[in-house]
This record gives sequence, structure tokens and C-alpha cells, in this order.
Amino acid sequence: MDHHGAMMGMMGGWMLLWALVGLALLVLAVLAAIWLVKQLKADRQGSDSVPDDALRRRYAAGEIEREEFLRMQRDLSGG
Repeated sequence: MDHHGAMMGMMGGWMLLWALVGLALLVLAVLAAIWLVKQLKADRQGSDSVPDDALRRRYAAGEIEREEFLRMQRDLSGG
């Protein structure tokens, strides 16, 4: 192989390396976006369950009766 062919081989190797680095960054960006969406969704669901958790604690502590618990649970769920 002459000098020119060796240079072209090295350039091809560097191009392949940078293509793999770019692909890895793209995959990381997609995974980060998926993770972020899941976190935001979990945060929203978590904030919705706070009143229900408080109601369950009151019922478990004996502060409210079963009928009142069920009525309040229906009110919280909008039903």
C-alpha cells in the first residue's frame, strides 16, 4: 500500500469513529428524553395521589368511618 492509500485508510477510520460517536450521542439523547418524560409523568401522578393517601391514612387511623371514607374517595375521583 502506498502513502496515499494509508492516509485514505486512516481518514476512513476516523470517519467511522466519529460516526459511532455521533450515533452514541443520538441514542443517549433519545434515552434522556424518554427518562425525562417518564419522570414528569410520575411527578404528575404522584401529586394527584396526595389527597387519596391522606384519606387512606385518616381511615387507617380510625379518624373516619368506612362510609365517609368511601364517599370522600368517590368525591376525590370525581365520580
